[in-house]
Amino acid sequence: MNSGIQNIVISLGAMQVARRIPFDDPEVLNYVRMGYVASQVIIMGAYFFVSYKVRQKNDQTVLKYVDVAQNPMSTDPGGLVTTTVRDYDLSETSKLLRAAYFGVAMMAFFHIYMKYTQPLFIQALMGLKNLYDAKPVAIHILGKPAEGDLKRPFKAASMFGAAAGPQTDAASITEAEKKIGAKKED
Repeated sequence: MNSGIQNIVISLGAMQVARRIPFDDPEVLNYVRMGYVASQVIIMGAYFFVSYKVRQKNDQTVLKYVDVAQNPMSTDPGGLVTTTVRDYDLSETSKLLRAAYFGVAMMAFFHIYMKYTQPLFIQALMGLKNLYDAKPVAIHILGKPAEGDLKRPFKAASMFGAAAGPQTDAASITEAEKKIGAKKED
């Protein structure tokens, strides 16, 4: 089962469990708040630890790929990206960390301003599940080899199982390099 479907199943299951939790009880609500904060501390701590491990390994292997186009309706294939494994992993970890910060900001808005309590429970579970699914975490903390789905550059799985992402084949890279050379001559 792919990650998108797992997220839906876990969300729906967590919603059913959250319905049975008495959030009206201040003691229960405080435990849920503490659980949410603890999960966010674990998540952010793991991402900072991944950044530390990436910097410590300092893998300077060159990584070339053709990035996907920003506009899915565009016929432009995207641009050539030349980076190192270290920089790529740091940028991916940074994206995960920004997503975690955004999630905390949204939960603060929903809980403090709008007084919603159920999302605290659900997002605590979903955050931990997303942490487990994060590819840099799998490589640098869980020690999985960077092969298959974990091969850089990472491909993003869609809802229906098809992986879409950067092109790493030699023909795409050569074509992108030719386009860059043609632009420099102009």
